[in-house]
Amino acid sequence: MSLAELTIRELRDKLLAGECTALEATEACLERIGQVEESVHAFTTVSEERALADAEAADAVLRERGAETPPLTGVPLAIKDVIAVEGMPCTCGSKILESFVPPYDATVTSRLKAAGAVVLGKLNMDEFAMGSSTETSAFGPTHNPWDLAKIPGGSSGGSAAAVAADECIGSLGSDTGGSIRQPAAYCGVVGLKPTYGRVSRYGLVAFASSLDQVGPVTKDVADTAALMNVIAGHDPHDSTSATLEVPDFTEALAEDVEGLTIGMPREYFIEGMDPEVDAAVREAIGRLASWGARVEEISLPHTEYGIACYYIIATAEASSNLARYDGVKYGHRAGEPADLMDMYCRTRAEGFGEEVKRRIMLGTYTLSAGYYEAYYRKAQQVRTLIKEDFDRAFERVDVIATPVAPTAAFGLGEKLGDPLQMYLSDIFTITVNLAGVPGLVLPCGFTSAGLPIGLQLIGRPFDEATLIRAGYTFERRTDHHTRRPPL
Repeated sequence: MSLAELTIRELRDKLLAGECTALEATEACLERIGQVEESVHAFTTVSEERALADAEAADAVLRERGAETPPLTGVPLAIKDVIAVEGMPCTCGSKILESFVPPYDATVTSRLKAAGAVVLGKLNMDEFAMGSSTETSAFGPTHNPWDLAKIPGGSSGGSAAAVAADECIGSLGSDTGGSIRQPAAYCGVVGLKPTYGRVSRYGLVAFASSLDQVGPVTKDVADTAALMNVIAGHDPHDSTSATLEVPDFTEALAEDVEGLTIGMPREYFIEGMDPEVDAAVREAIGRLASWGARVEEISLPHTEYGIACYYIIATAEASSNLARYDGVKYGHRAGEPADLMDMYCRTRAEGFGEEVKRRIMLGTYTLSAGYYEAYYRKAQQVRTLIKEDFDRAFERVDVIATPVAPTAAFGLGEKLGDPLQMYLSDIFTITVNLAGVPGLVLPCGFTSAGLPIGLQLIGRPFDEATLIRAGYTFERRTDHHTRRPPL
């Protein structure tokens, strides 16, 4: 077995036992990148020289401190290209930031580095995280390692595909409406969207500030707990960062769901869903019940308004956040403008892709005079109703179990020309962001064509530990997560 195939925990054990070095692990991941990256295209930047130097430094720390080394010392990870890494390009999948190199680290990046991680590079994504397939990247689409003709999901498609293809040991993504969870499901890996405020957004390039959240993408639930221990916690640089104490998430790795009450929302098991997806998710919930959990049907009645609500709030915030990209201070600037207005217009026309332009225009429209009350204000009121649905549900249940998407991964180009169909692929994930609650996704089966199917577990605010416990139990008693793509 190649070192690149190991989990974080397995690699950590080998490093501490002296069975391999951080340099060897990093070289194994770089070798794997060299083998499959032309087919998968998960990375926008591979920082080989820097990663090897950091791995050598990690080995020195391991020799000096042994078991006392930080928990990720020598572990090769990769980071979505919307999160700042000092001295490494941060393109956000967009031509407008093609040459932008941040002079600082995001908080999550600095915490990974402090924990000893080796950063291999930056991962491909839908432009400015606006997409569900990683096809809107200005640098070309990422391919699903399970079937290179399929999408890997989005917008963190590179993060999920790289982990599934063993190009890195784990990764970070961001989730605004399902952008960690949907790719994790499509690529057969584990993804966690933490509670809003659990993980700092400082250094995360903003799409929709009230919805964005950074989270881990890993090969198993134990690795998700390990990364959460490092990246979670209050950050004074982020005013939305919660001041709550962070538990040791690895203590939640108990194989036990006895006494848990799991809710199945009737609005998430709908007509038109792929029968194989429906059957796999129902079977997974049935297994949890057979191991001691109690399952009951619940209702989240405002779910049907989620798509409309989300695509008003998210585009409105995007319109505001992306106004800064005008060619004045950094990023792309149109050449030889006739005047300031010409520079603004041509810079944005040349720099942004079609989907980003579409969302900026939608958001600007909903915020404009005469429409703000009818659209943006109304959407915020509906958002409150959606949050109250979850609040009421969690008075009765501990975890809500749902599908992640109506289908398994679809074909590249299949929905690119139909934005509404693309948006509907997030129908089961966006309400989690609107409510600000955590959601964990893990593999629960495969289609007859061999494509992964994901189970989504949704929890109370700041109760990621219960999701990790339930997910770990399911994972330990099934083998879905052990299957690797035939790449």
